[in-house]
Amino acid sequence: MKIGINTAGIGPEGTIDGMIEQAKKIEQMGFDTLWIASMFGLDAMMSMALIGRETSRIKLGTAVVPTYPRHPLTMAQEAATVQAASKGRFTLGIGLSHQPVIEGAMGMSYDRPARHMREYLQILMPALRNEKVQFAGELYKTNAMITVAESKGASVVVAALGDVMLKLAGTYADGTITWMTGPKTLETHIIPKISKAAKEAGKPAPRIVAGMPFALVADKDAVRDRLERGLKMYGTLKSYRAMLDLEGAAGPADFACVGSEKDISAAIRRLRDIGVTDLNCTLLGVGDRDLTMQFLQSELKARA
Repeated sequence: MKIGINTAGIGPEGTIDGMIEQAKKIEQMGFDTLWIASMFGLDAMMSMALIGRETSRIKLGTAVVPTYPRHPLTMAQEAATVQAASKGRFTLGIGLSHQPVIEGAMGMSYDRPARHMREYLQILMPALRNEKVQFAGELYKTNAMITVAESKGASVVVAALGDVMLKLAGTYADGTITWMTGPKTLETHIIPKISKAAKEAGKPAPRIVAGMPFALVADKDAVRDRLERGLKMYGTLKSYRAMLDLEGAAGPADFACVGSEKDISAAIRRLRDIGVTDLNCTLLGVGDRDLTMQFLQSELKARA
């Protein structure tokens, strides 16, 4: 299981220089992957292209870029450019985002999101391979191609949680990338369903990128209130709420990887054992972030 660090571009990482400095540090510490969330600050795709030119080994990925604001050909063109800039180290993580963001913040329709993603992937995947795309659907009609000489494609993981989205991700993409989804739900719902869809489509076993909140603290109970307040928003979003209910969790704090070194090691082992291929660690604002990252680094060394 690969172990990566997620940055949402907050604090010093919200500046170009700070982001690149942090990326170099994460690479030097030996982490497998740097993931960047698409928030309302620095653009994740442009950030990855810049980081790709300033690093040499670490894999890079978006976690995740919303599909609605970008035409699939535009997404493919941007992803191929990042792939060229990073010399083949980029994974494109995409997702629908959420209705309050797409409709409330952007004023776009969120109608029938599964239809949107089905058509989107049928254009995006061949376009990333520099193939001509001739497609006529309900939402998109495309007769074009992109050509980026230094990119031959990119791994694509889809933020898929429900049954229909898992089938689409397994059929068309290379895997899934989750957030606010606990180990029980990954083991009994996410992994078997996307794996079944990939097998039926004649594809290799899918990548399972699990995004998890992490914090090394001496006493989890002592910071529980802060965790619940900080993560509360996610429990109000429909797709995440459904995953919390499957997990049997009242809120995200119930399964966050927070606690002692022993607690975090056990959580990492469980995720590895159930079939997670990539661990996407988001460092929380409790405890010491540097100590948390150093402990995760020790887990990397133990794995080696």
